[in-house]
Amino acid sequence: MVVPELRPWRAARPHVVRAANAVRPRLARAAGIVGPRLARAAAAAKPRVARLTQAAEPQLTRITRPKAGRTWQYTATAATAGLALAVGVASAAGPWDSTGQRTAERHRAAALERTGGADHGRTAEASDGSGTPDTAAGAPRPAPSAPSVLTGLGAAATTVKSAPGGTALARVLDPLLADPALGTRHAAAVVDVATGARLYGSGADEPLTPASTTKIATAVAALAALGTDHRLTTRVALEPGTGEVVLVGGGDPTLTARADAGDRASLRTLAAATATALKKRGITRATLSYDTTLYAGSEFHPIGVNPNIARVTALTADEGRTDDSTSGPATRVPDPAADAAGAFARFLRAQGVTTTPPGPSKATARAETLATVSSPPLSALVERMLTNSDNDIAEALARHTALATGVPADFAGAGKAIRTQLSRLGLPVTGAEFRDGSGLDRGDRLTAHLLTALLAKAGDPARPDLRPALTGLPVAGFTGTLSARYTDGASGVVRAKTGTLTGVNTLAGTVVDRDGRLLVFAVLASGTTDPTAAQSALDRAVTALAGCGCA
Repeated sequence: MVVPELRPWRAARPHVVRAANAVRPRLARAAGIVGPRLARAAAAAKPRVARLTQAAEPQLTRITRPKAGRTWQYTATAATAGLALAVGVASAAGPWDSTGQRTAERHRAAALERTGGADHGRTAEASDGSGTPDTAAGAPRPAPSAPSVLTGLGAAATTVKSAPGGTALARVLDPLLADPALGTRHAAAVVDVATGARLYGSGADEPLTPASTTKIATAVAALAALGTDHRLTTRVALEPGTGEVVLVGGGDPTLTARADAGDRASLRTLAAATATALKKRGITRATLSYDTTLYAGSEFHPIGVNPNIARVTALTADEGRTDDSTSGPATRVPDPAADAAGAFARFLRAQGVTTTPPGPSKATARAETLATVSSPPLSALVERMLTNSDNDIAEALARHTALATGVPADFAGAGKAIRTQLSRLGLPVTGAEFRDGSGLDRGDRLTAHLLTALLAKAGDPARPDLRPALTGLPVAGFTGTLSARYTDGASGVVRAKTGTLTGVNTLAGTVVDRDGRLLVFAVLASGTTDPTAAQSALDRAVTALAGCGCA
């Protein structure tokens, strides 16, 4: 039985726009607060800014891979100031807005249905200078400022206080990780991103079941194989002579049939463009087929039918969900490809083109493309996968990694491709096993050593193409699967991927410690009996790491 991960609450969504509009005029004050820190960070990092910026710029056009063997070590100042890309381009991507604030802070204000707080430009007096308290006459109460997520920004690089493997950090973590709530076996590692030194290790090279922290490996492998700008395209083709119209699945897990598509590729838009192209050819009736042959092997995950994942097919709309959800467990349609094709047929009919009931087929090389729609860039897909722990996106990205690596796009090929890509990056894959891309398979095995190496590699300024593996991590107390955790602890300074299966609880991510150093960590626990207690034990350990300053 699979225990679903904690999922982000959605109650705040109706208020996001309203709160964001209220907050936007007041961000100037936040910029004033953050600006001096950015200036100090830039000054501290000045000798390296040019190199970091040059390394980051290719992400804005087309990523070119650096030569193997490039060092990933960099200064603590650059690490903490440049998680999005680097000091000079901190506002270009990820959770940073143009002032240096994390967008998560605005999301928290929206969730509380209040605006204000020191980080949002509100004071106890009216913003119009009238001297009347903002809370008077029923005005919204100021939201408490979000805990600092800019800790360490601009702080001077400091010397590691204990040698790698020293006792200071062990004295803090050992008792916390010995908590019986963490089960019968556990492993942990902590690495200083600035120096590359392992500061703590306990069973770090022992392969254990990683659960959803597997998605970190999937993210890095997909980004390395495909690049941040890669998009997944769904197309419609017309077979010459027969007039058969084929909906060709491109493996886009975010394709939607809903009226509000947002940033996703729309099946409705595709149908409208297809109908226009057909009518130009004088066609208003057609035979409709659908093609899912991009992927190979079984469409069913080894765990079987499960609300945490749909059938893994190259053609699906809204992840086969039968409700209006966009993440988390949900009942799925029995055949996502047939369901998507049926919706496409209805949309064509609404555009004046009638079709036969759709059936499976394969587009030939001679088929003429009538219309296409494409997914958001891979960077956005990776961030969405990590933030929401989206299993459907994870399996799709694993298969596309297989296609890019030249192996069959099935479960076995995807696992082989992930391992191949990580090996090419020089990462320690000894003992690792990849049975899927999502971590739902209990046969997956990762080490704490590999997880911390993955996160450190994603922070390499020479590999800006891997950065979404960091920027997509849920922010403690704010977003995704960590939105309901750390609310009384290291909220805002921990970013981590969670993992939960029956008897398995894991956590891997980044934390800024009391001295402003950026650390990456991984903790894997097996044989747990109470998932809530295990999560609390993990959170206590990482909170202690954030407040320690003893690395």
